[in-house]
Amino acid sequence: MLQQGIQLLERFAQDDRVRVLQPKKNLQIKFMRSLLKGNDFVAHVDAVGNLDGLRCLLEWKTASSRYPEEPQGLLMLDPQLVCYSWMSGIPEVAQVVFVRKRLVEIQYLRTTITEEQWKEFGRLVDDTVRRIGSAQFLPHIGVRFPQNPCTSCPYLGLCLGQSKLVDATLVRRPGDDFGLFDELAY
Repeated sequence: MLQQGIQLLERFAQDDRVRVLQPKKNLQIKFMRSLLKGNDFVAHVDAVGNLDGLRCLLEWKTASSRYPEEPQGLLMLDPQLVCYSWMSGIPEVAQVVFVRKRLVEIQYLRTTITEEQWKEFGRLVDDTVRRIGSAQFLPHIGVRFPQNPCTSCPYLGLCLGQSKLVDATLVRRPGDDFGLFDELAY
């Protein structure tokens, strides 16, 4: 892994496509935005710089396989990039993906986040803050494991560490075959 990391950094330097001027100011940037009722939204962006001469917000990624490039426009749907663009006010965003595979590769993926996406994201944030402030939480279904002690939650799914809760929550209908789940022991 160390050797791949060194190879990826060497490739990154050879490609010479990314420039970050004033790195102390433009790497690991903290953005804050004031929200309703004195709340703040905080984001930490990897970098603001230039990719192929175009100023953009830069997000570093590592992956064991290539990121998909099709269909066209897919990258502009990435919620993290939309969030960071909204926070920074920079519509041009890019992911620099360091692909760790036998032959190392770096993908330079770029897109533009629209003002409409900013508005939609802003509405989502405002709605989420309003719901949290009024203690309105969407039901969260699923399995809860014994390490999670939130048994007072009205939206609790099936808690495997609470047999009484399992018995009260799990409803068996006549004729339903649960296969291997019938073999689970408490």
